Amino acid sequence: MAEHYLEDLTPGQRFIGAARVRVTRERIKAFAAEFDPQPFHLDEDAASATLFKGLAASGWHTAALTMQLLVASEFKPAGGIIGAGVDEIRWPMPVRPDDELRIESEVLEVRPSKTRPQQGLVKARTTTLNQKDEVVQIFVSNLVVQRRGE
Repeated sequence: MAEHYLEDLTPGQRFIGAARVRVTRERIKAFAAEFDPQPFHLDEDAASATLFKGLAASGWHTAALTMQLLVASEFKPAGGIIGAGVDEIRWPMPVRPDDELRIESEVLEVRPSKTRPQQGLVKARTTTLNQKDEVVQIFVSNLVVQRRGE
């Protein structure tokens, strides 16, 4: 897949990720044990008595899986996926064991840098969906993208 330089990107442009990732009970617990050791991520019995009413992946686990899917997608900013900041991250629905995740990305804004003529910024929204097409994460980020020929 070809890299997308700043000049190749326009607001409204969409990229649908072809890759999928299945979230297993074991992966949920392993991630949580290392990075987010809360009962609703680690133990089914404890999780059933919480707001989640069952085992749920950490939102940060969902974010990491989203990054994995983003790198595998057709959205290939020139220079790599280099974040300059995050405007929004939301988890409207928990990720459960055996969910299969995929992503869709949309370019929201494209602007050349005022101080670095060789690059610009792209604001993109990446939506993570499960196998039922339910939104499990919305992530709006600002990416540094190279300009062509600079």
